[in-house]
Amino acid sequence: MRDWLRRAETYTIPGVFVLVVGSWELLVRALGIPPIVIPAPSAVARALVRLLSLPSFWTDIKVTLFETLAGFAIGAASAIVVGGLIAQFRLLERTVYPYLVGIQTVPKIAIAPILVIWFGFGLASKVVVSAVIVFFPILVNVIQGLGATRQQELDLLRAMCASRWQIFWKVKVPNALPFLFAGLNIGIVFSVLGAIVGEFVGAQVGLGYRIQQLNFTLDIAGMFAVLVVLGAIGITLHLLMRAIQRRVVFWAEPDRVSGA
Repeated sequence: MRDWLRRAETYTIPGVFVLVVGSWELLVRALGIPPIVIPAPSAVARALVRLLSLPSFWTDIKVTLFETLAGFAIGAASAIVVGGLIAQFRLLERTVYPYLVGIQTVPKIAIAPILVIWFGFGLASKVVVSAVIVFFPILVNVIQGLGATRQQELDLLRAMCASRWQIFWKVKVPNALPFLFAGLNIGIVFSVLGAIVGEFVGAQVGLGYRIQQLNFTLDIAGMFAVLVVLGAIGITLHLLMRAIQRRVVFWAEPDRVSGA
């Protein structure tokens, strides 16, 4: 039965893609929708080929990818450290965590201009914006994961005179890994969003800056082509993170742990 489902998924995913793209093309042509409103997939494909032939476009991809990965690394590392400390010390959870929640409620697009002023129009400000957006989803999952250990396990280890840090590393961390990777799966996608938000606010290179240029010239097909590239980057990073998760947390099914 599982083999049949896997075969069905193998054919269903590309089938849905062909159906959506084909319907899109037919509707645009049949209804005569102007390209400035919704371009046909064929026009988007031509724009994508044109952009990929430009060396500057590859530079935009490299810059955005660097901002994405750097922001993800900084945000994830910070969230893991802060989440571990908050989960270990009840005082920090009561005093620091509410302020972090309050900061998270502020729209990141609202503080992005401030971060650009503080860190400049270079790569640093985009990395910081990406890290800020990545930070909270991973933090929540780290705290939730470290608190998911069953009380019976904790009581058993305490009865065996295990120290606080032995309990943390031997029990809490392994139990928290599925939750951590659920947060990382969310964060790796959010990191792309953070890099683009930073480039929208102020940049001279990058895919976000390219979108603004194409918007200024009303090249809607080109904008859709850049969105296709961003989607491909996001999907690739997500699949890479899922592959790492299957290797590291091989005892847990990824779909059974949802990100908070």
